[in-house]
Amino acid sequence: MEFYLPVIWGLLIATAVALYVLLDGFDLGVGILFPFTKDEEERDQMMNSIAPFWDGNETWLILGGGGLWVAFPKAYAILMPGVYLPVIVMLLALAFRGVAFEFRFVSKPNHRWWDIAFAGGSTVAAFCQGLILGTVIDGIVVADNSYAGGPFNWLSPFSIVCGLGLVCGYALLGSGWLMMRVEGALASHARRWARPAFVGLFVFIVVVSLWTALGVPRISDRWFSAPMIYLLWPVPLVTLLLGYIGWRAIDRGLGLRTFATSVGLFLLCFIGLAISNYPYLVPPTLTVWDAAAAPDSQMFMLLGAVPLLPLILMYTAFVYWTFRGKVRPGEGYH
Repeated sequence: MEFYLPVIWGLLIATAVALYVLLDGFDLGVGILFPFTKDEEERDQMMNSIAPFWDGNETWLILGGGGLWVAFPKAYAILMPGVYLPVIVMLLALAFRGVAFEFRFVSKPNHRWWDIAFAGGSTVAAFCQGLILGTVIDGIVVADNSYAGGPFNWLSPFSIVCGLGLVCGYALLGSGWLMMRVEGALASHARRWARPAFVGLFVFIVVVSLWTALGVPRISDRWFSAPMIYLLWPVPLVTLLLGYIGWRAIDRGLGLRTFATSVGLFLLCFIGLAISNYPYLVPPTLTVWDAAAAPDSQMFMLLGAVPLLPLILMYTAFVYWTFRGKVRPGEGYH
């Protein structure tokens, strides 16, 4: 059981991170798209489309970060010093964005700064998440089981590319969400915004994939050595197929299909990252077993996490079902 506990916790944390990226990704994407319309009614409609969901979506960020801290304290102690600055900036951006939800409507007509906080907080948070992701993929400098890099090791061309790619990806999720969940002129605007976001995401997927495959030996060995190459070759083909389906869906104005294919692309990228880095939690140094807390501690925490996860999932499903209708111009939940 001691062998499987770190794997179980790794899967739980990976699930929480994936759900956060998908669920908070679309509402961050709506914030990223916010400056592209100046119409006040459309901006109200954009915020109202995500108002019932945004705070619950961030539950998964807390679960992922908290799970890393309690289940893999060594990994937490190494990763956090390496990305302190982008993490702090991300949390501040999310805080400004959250406050903007509460104060924008009550501040009208003097709400310009809350518009900036909402759009800027969403964009900065997405970019910082990409910086963190790029830093982890690129590898953390470790010596004697401690972080051995500098305060700005997270700032590299690769991490910046990952940050820009995640902004494009979230914008695509936000576009698909709006196409699916709003009516009126805003739905047409969202369809128009989806095209450059889709192209941008696909370009960054190709660039990051080639960069890691050609520039990171442990990843290229994983993907291009036998027998893995025979098992993994369908992944890029499925990615291309989803890209084709998604582009056709945007052209035909099919919101649900656009959103679903965007989610599929994110999941494929996430699976690709897992394949590239498993079993490392701190690439390329610490595995899930090296970084794990004591088995008794992991088991004790697992007894609380196992019943909690279904409750969170049921609550999330209930909220999405309750507010399943489309948001029309002039409607809202504030």
